[in-house]
Amino acid sequence: MKLTYIYHSCYTIETDKFSVIFDYYKDSGNTPYKGYIHEELLRKKSPLYVLASHHHPDHFNKHILDWKKEKKEIIYILSSDILTEKKANSEAGVFLKKNDIWKDENITIKAFGSTDAGISFLIRMDEKTIFHAGDLNNWHWKDESTAEEAEIAEKSFLLEVNDIAKFTNDITITMFPIDPRLGNDYMLGAEQLISKIKVGTIAPMHFGEAYDKANNFASIAEKNNCKFLSLSHKGECFTI
Repeated sequence: MKLTYIYHSCYTIETDKFSVIFDYYKDSGNTPYKGYIHEELLRKKSPLYVLASHHHPDHFNKHILDWKKEKKEIIYILSSDILTEKKANSEAGVFLKKNDIWKDENITIKAFGSTDAGISFLIRMDEKTIFHAGDLNNWHWKDESTAEEAEIAEKSFLLEVNDIAKFTNDITITMFPIDPRLGNDYMLGAEQLISKIKVGTIAPMHFGEAYDKANNFASIAEKNNCKFLSLSHKGECFTI
């Protein structure tokens, strides 16, 4: 299985039978519609699953709906808020809300909650469990929030993590926000997740261009017997 970092919260997964794109915002190239997805992935003949966790423009780019004009075997699995916010019509794809399950002969997708808009995705495929958090995180903003606001945010996040832990305690790989904008405790949510649930590999997202700060999580991952994927550029590929 190949995992490729595209940009922001967008990753792709490729197997011999199919591919998956999560939360497309921009491609990995330096100009619009240039990069790994447009020049490689969309040209593959195998089925493609395109997932979007919520309607925010840095996680859902409506350009993805144009891809069906050039690729026949494409399935859109979208958060229901994309429909309610009128970012796509009901014919665009399959819409999921928290606790919904969708599956076919290749993958099973269960929607979990978020501490922001939309949902997060747990996928079972090829005997592996993949988790993409979307905007699920401990968005505490402690440097700006009151102690009470930070406590409420943390409780909300931990409730969602507990829901996931009840369903599975063994995730092959998770893609999770490690966002330096949160201030001193920007890695806290990711640390809480891997301390609660066994995670084989964690890949950072939602960090902008702050690769060095995102990669600081490597030592925390190691302490929790979790492999960390240190990133250096857009379009970087890993074999899982």
